[in-house]
Amino acid sequence: MTDKFDMELKEFGIVLSDIQKKQFDRYYELLTEWNTFMNLTAITDYDEVNLKHFTDSLSIAKIVDMNKVNSVIDVGTGAGLPGIPLKIVFPHLRVVLLDSLNKRIKFLNKVIEELRLGDIIAYHGRAEEYARKNEFREQFDLCVSRAVANLSTLSEYCLPFVLITGSFVSYKSGESDIEIKDAENAIKLLGGEISLIDKFSLPYSNLGRSLVNIRKIKHTPSKFPRKAGLPSKDPL
Repeated sequence: MTDKFDMELKEFGIVLSDIQKKQFDRYYELLTEWNTFMNLTAITDYDEVNLKHFTDSLSIAKIVDMNKVNSVIDVGTGAGLPGIPLKIVFPHLRVVLLDSLNKRIKFLNKVIEELRLGDIIAYHGRAEEYARKNEFREQFDLCVSRAVANLSTLSEYCLPFVLITGSFVSYKSGESDIEIKDAENAIKLLGGEISLIDKFSLPYSNLGRSLVNIRKIKHTPSKFPRKAGLPSKDPL
């Protein structure tokens, strides 16, 4: 692990142990190794992965006290981002990783095994289906997603998983004002309200980011999420 990554994380008040540094390096190795035969990331340079994937995933520590969070679901986790970095740095978390591609689940299980992470499970499935299961619906303190979808769609996928008083945090680019504004009605309909929009640049870079913290204030109506495919084809 480089001093650069160390410095980036210190901007968010995060200091890694030697074990955590080794876990991130092993995660990077597995990510680039598996990326040669399956599509996990377009970013493979060591420093860029650290900044654009790992540091970015951990930027949530700016706005959420992760030590007060017990359970997290990462919807559309892909290569395990942000869920795995959060589990490495905050090992007390109970983490669920959800992705619709089974081959990614095999990769995630390999990472979990190699990094010796406990209390973290990867599930293969769609958010529209899992959000209707009693053991997942309104069961999590925090839902996170770096998935590339508009905020209305993501809110329909994610808010049903969140306990009342919990939060859904969406990781967005720096230029998301219109998208966020357009999602306000959908968020209200789904039982949420935007409590904070934090705009910043990733440390020592000009990469603009936005963290949208949506607080769950009432139960999500039982008709949401709609059946598979509808939230993305026809956003609320």
